[in-house]
Amino acid sequence: MQITTVSKVYFSPCGSTANIITHMAEAAAAQCEAPLSAVDFTLPAAREKTYRFGPEELVFFGTPVYAGRVPNKIMPFIRDGFLGGGALAVPVVTYGNRSFDDGLVELRNLLEDNGFHTIGAAAVVARHSFSMTLGAGRPNEADLREAALFARRVAEKAEALDGAGVWEPVAVPGTDPPEAYYTPLGIDGNPAKFLKAVPKLSGKCDKCGLCAKVCPMGSIDREDPGRITGICIKCQACVRKCPRQARYFDDAAFLSHKQMLEQNFTAAREASYFV
Repeated sequence: MQITTVSKVYFSPCGSTANIITHMAEAAAAQCEAPLSAVDFTLPAAREKTYRFGPEELVFFGTPVYAGRVPNKIMPFIRDGFLGGGALAVPVVTYGNRSFDDGLVELRNLLEDNGFHTIGAAAVVARHSFSMTLGAGRPNEADLREAALFARRVAEKAEALDGAGVWEPVAVPGTDPPEAYYTPLGIDGNPAKFLKAVPKLSGKCDKCGLCAKVCPMGSIDREDPGRITGICIKCQACVRKCPRQARYFDDAAFLSHKQMLEQNFTAAREASYFV
């Protein structure tokens, strides 16, 4: 079939998912000689509308994995905010060197339920949002080259399909349907409960307001950035993007879980691709 548009669609608080999806979509667009469009639904304003796609479109759809699943506060918008209209789709998750657990099968199912036809999928390692060292430097140049090669394979598959055909969803690992979230553990091996942890503010802050602008939940007060007004999903966007390094987490359970991850998941993982 002829692909008339390739789209990159992503939720990417810290930028790694956007990077991977962009490399994939650009490679596929070049392969198909098709224009490239983009939907970045990271910030709240982008989640105030419905996005519609249609036949002869190829969509690379990405999100990071949180606790082994699609981020639970963003999942309802993925479920309700996108109408596939028969478009071909490639679910892509990024994960911080531990595991993508059931995140990929969950994203695939959401897209299939929304009227997309999934023809490829990927789980790619990125630096863990909690850590400076876990998955550091990922995705690297080799990861990005591999992602582009994968995308070209998917594009070739899409072009070879009969537009009137019926296709099975791409096969991916995981419990289908997903049943549980990963339970974060502390360094002592016991569950680490830090749902209520929020980023603190040091004296380095000059109230530039950048942290409020990049918060995907809109939960940081623009006038008083030390005030958290809503849900914190621990994405670390405010910590990573603060130019003065004025944001930090000091919750004991959060820090214990971070220490456990850095102790037990240092071995480099490889990306997984499914076509």
